[in-house]
Amino acid sequence: MRGLSVFAAIAVAGFAAGTAPAAISVVGNSTAHACYQSALNERSRPSDIRVCTEAIEDRLITGRDRVASHVNRGILYVQNGDYARAIADYDQAIGLDSREPEAYLNKGLALLHQRENPSEIVALLTAAIEYGTREPALAYYGRGVAHEMNGDISSAYYDIRRATDIDPEWDVPARDLARFRVVGGQGG
Repeated sequence: MRGLSVFAAIAVAGFAAGTAPAAISVVGNSTAHACYQSALNERSRPSDIRVCTEAIEDRLITGRDRVASHVNRGILYVQNGDYARAIADYDQAIGLDSREPEAYLNKGLALLHQRENPSEIVALLTAAIEYGTREPALAYYGRGVAHEMNGDISSAYYDIRRATDIDPEWDVPARDLARFRVVGGQGG
């Protein structure tokens, strides 16, 4: 397998600077809602993480809010660079709800930040897309970066193009798309 290209390195950096994670909303005035607000507003202080932990450990919390709190705490861990804990939270969320798209999306992005397991990243982001993530442009773009890391330039191009089609105002995929040159065609 070839090393990480300049494109993939720039794209991974773009995730940190240009995109927000996919937090899962929680209604009501609870610790789970406070955890959501922290993830949404990118507040990842130890006290914010403790609130998420309290929500997860609350016996009265609904299953949906527990899943959301795992995803949201995972987002806070990523913001602190603690990818192992983040991935563990995303795995917990997937274990509780195997169809939660934002758990797959955020786990894929966490692995992408670590620049490892591009095949797993592709599978995770594909699941996020199939289960209806609220951030499809981000999922397609991340999957495109992972394809490029794997050396699959054609799939990378098509996924990044799809991200641009979904969110034409997001400049990162549009800028990266301009880097590709399409040659040849079907049918001669």
